[in-house]
Amino acid sequence: MRIRFKPWAREELETSPFYIDNPQDYKDKWKNLFKKNAPIYVELGCGKGNFIAKLSKNNEEKNINFIAIDLVDAMLGLAKRNLELEYGIRTTLEKEEIENEIEKQKAIKNVKLTRYDISLVSNIFGKEDNIQRIYINFCNPWPRGKHHKKRLTHTRQLMQYKEFLSDNGEIFFKTDDDLLFADSLIYFEKSGFKIEKKTYDLKNEKDFWNGEENIETEHEKMFQKEGIKIKALIAEKIFD
Repeated sequence: MRIRFKPWAREELETSPFYIDNPQDYKDKWKNLFKKNAPIYVELGCGKGNFIAKLSKNNEEKNINFIAIDLVDAMLGLAKRNLELEYGIRTTLEKEEIENEIEKQKAIKNVKLTRYDISLVSNIFGKEDNIQRIYINFCNPWPRGKHHKKRLTHTRQLMQYKEFLSDNGEIFFKTDDDLLFADSLIYFEKSGFKIEKKTYDLKNEKDFWNGEENIETEHEKMFQKEGIKIKALIAEKIFD
């Protein structure tokens, strides 16, 4: 997804207490950045951050920490602001200044944003980080065969995730793309994951996420309005 340059994004991120600019320095040490010593859930490709904002807020009182990753400053800047909106720190995305902004941002204790190339994600996470779940929502399907290795669910990527996912860790995956979903089912099985659940019509699937709310992303709402069914799966890492 392309987005226009946001001249304010870099400065806002650099001054935010919940943004991490040097994630490679925290491999196997992410727990030190959170108030609670708890399992970590990671969203790969967080975009504008609506999903991670609602997810982390819904679980604010639970023993879970969250990390959201993207490569584009403009996206992360919007994700920062959307987190502030969800947590009641900011009232509008247009407002440029928040009174006592830094102090108020410190109230967001269970989530971190960071900028990194997801194709190299095993450089920033390790076994000691206790990552128990990965979310992949509507990633680029890279439809041309020569680009398939860039898919976030490709075998090459899944083998990276296995390096740092906890034993029995899970991946929650959603897409609108039929071909990507069909190929991903193969990728997961080849990479040593067990498909716990799958659906070709998430909207009409009762309790697909095992008691957890289905948080609709911006893309998800758009695709459903167009009559496109959402495909989803839960994959569990199994022992080698």
